[in-house]
Amino acid sequence: MATRYLIRATGLARPGQLAGLGKALAHSGARLLDINQSVTFGMLSLEALVGLDRDSALEATLSDAGDTLGLDVQAIAVSADDYQRWSEQESQPRLILTLLAPRLPAGILAEVGALTAEFGLTVELIHRLSGREPLEGDAPANGACVECWLRGDDADVVALREKALSLGALHGVDIAIQEDSIWRRHRRLVCFDMDSTLIQTEVIDELARRHGVGDEVADVTERAMRGELDFQDSFRERMSKLAGLDEAVLADIAAELPLMDGLERLMVNLKRFGYRTVILSGGFTYFAQYLQDKLGFDEIHANELVIEQGVVTGEVREPIVDAERKAELLEQIALREGLTLEQTIAVGDGANDLKMLAKAGLGIAFRAKPMVRAQAQQAISTLGIDAVLYLIGYRQTDLID
Repeated sequence: MATRYLIRATGLARPGQLAGLGKALAHSGARLLDINQSVTFGMLSLEALVGLDRDSALEATLSDAGDTLGLDVQAIAVSADDYQRWSEQESQPRLILTLLAPRLPAGILAEVGALTAEFGLTVELIHRLSGREPLEGDAPANGACVECWLRGDDADVVALREKALSLGALHGVDIAIQEDSIWRRHRRLVCFDMDSTLIQTEVIDELARRHGVGDEVADVTERAMRGELDFQDSFRERMSKLAGLDEAVLADIAAELPLMDGLERLMVNLKRFGYRTVILSGGFTYFAQYLQDKLGFDEIHANELVIEQGVVTGEVREPIVDAERKAELLEQIALREGLTLEQTIAVGDGANDLKMLAKAGLGIAFRAKPMVRAQAQQAISTLGIDAVLYLIGYRQTDLID
């Protein structure tokens, strides 16, 4: 029966150490089963799992190599039971827990450690996706993000997400939990809500304000976004209040649309990586077209205002893009592009986005109402919309600004 050892080497990093350890292992007749190495501030940490089919002076050989290479090297025997447990753990589903915030408080590690332990999960790996903090001590330019790989059997992911959401709110940190799969870095379609997602306003409220009916429309909008009103009924009610608005007001508002933080950076990178980007909005094509021209969205689906003789009539052309229509469009576009639903991402903030978020392989509530955050798969509230790139799994070093 093969004997297995965990080789652990630590010390000041310098060139040639891997080669030296590799030669020592080869001299002992070892087979490499697994390996992991990292260097932090010049300190090397290497762990390798090896198997031996014959007796050898492994520990003495490695000790001599360590003295030559300036490393502290240990060889720890791994029992058959421990090896079996390690092998079985590899077959368990992996969860990805992502921490996002302008800055991450150190205390969140203890909280996350307790949370994962409560659900019987082992933290397999922790690594940073975001850039390093500047020497001056300022927050990283695009926020801080750390990703944890978790393993465990039969974890209640729904309950885990609920507790993570509460924990994150307490510390001002977004905690996202998703199941790892081959699709994570191979999604190809991203569908966005527009108002309060891609832009920092609700256009219909701004139109109403310019028309002198702002308070009336804002009240209906807020109730609809909280899910208290049927979207189509509330939409028609709000539209009726805009009858008589001069078309020139639309052009003024379009020219001044405040883009969401990080939107331009997000779009540059999504296009660079080959994603198809779509706006699915309960707002208006007039403004979605403006964003398409400015940022390069591949297609837009929104509500078309009826304008006659330069004046808004208060009506829109059918069909109205509501919650059901958004979810249908996401699925139709994916089918047309030859994609599975697992390859789709949806991002939105309101109750009328929930069906689209649920249908997508990765549904993200962005700066959303509490009810929407609670029901969505994932939520981002502390960073700009470009933090979506972290949830897909990209590192700061993969991205361009």
